Amino acid sequence: MRPLFRLCAGYELVLASGSPRRRQFLNEWGLPFRLQLAEAEEPRPMQGESPEAYTRRAATAKALAVGQTMPQAGSGAIRPVILAADTVVAIEGDILGKPQNPAHALSMLERLNGAGHEVISAVCLLLPAQCALAPEASALPGLHVQETAAGPYRMLSFSDVSRVFFHHWPQTVLQAYVDTGEPDDKAGAYAIQGQGSVLVERMEGSWSTVVGLPVTPLAQVMISLGIMQPCAA
Repeated sequence: MRPLFRLCAGYELVLASGSPRRRQFLNEWGLPFRLQLAEAEEPRPMQGESPEAYTRRAATAKALAVGQTMPQAGSGAIRPVILAADTVVAIEGDILGKPQNPAHALSMLERLNGAGHEVISAVCLLLPAQCALAPEASALPGLHVQETAAGPYRMLSFSDVSRVFFHHWPQTVLQAYVDTGEPDDKAGAYAIQGQGSVLVERMEGSWSTVVGLPVTPLAQVMISLGIMQPCAA
């Protein structure tokens, strides 16, 4: 299959995430990337911190952890761009992490059952200092891009929020889903891209955001930065 995008000359994409689905999104674009995982403990939510603020902070922590292993970033002919992301499930302002055991997973699903909740995916990009975001990218509808300096990098972060609504299922269905084992390592105890899709009655927003990477705004930002371009260009 012909690639959709290509990296612009002089850039290397470094993915700071072990998520198979995030890797799949980049592979589907046709972008080459190097996988480098952050060797740092994921931060915990702070008291009073909103789910969206926490998700951005967690994505930033992953990116910076990898950036610290590349002290000469941006000094050579190949300039690395570090991409990190984080996704949380939240209901009524409470962040639902990964379940500790099957009973905990069932408790989470019972809370989500027959109700709506938010899924927030945040992205952090660590960029060579010379990358400049085109003015129109800062005005993308519904997208607030934050820019700060981070040592030899410029750091950009943004997030996207989708709403997911569960059908009201009997306890037997929820238990059967828990018994599949799929919820074990999933935020909110379900995977919309897996067997957990049956739990979802409808959603508002981006499917890719719920899976773990808001691909539309990410593509817009990376094109605006001059990091990648359509293969047809």
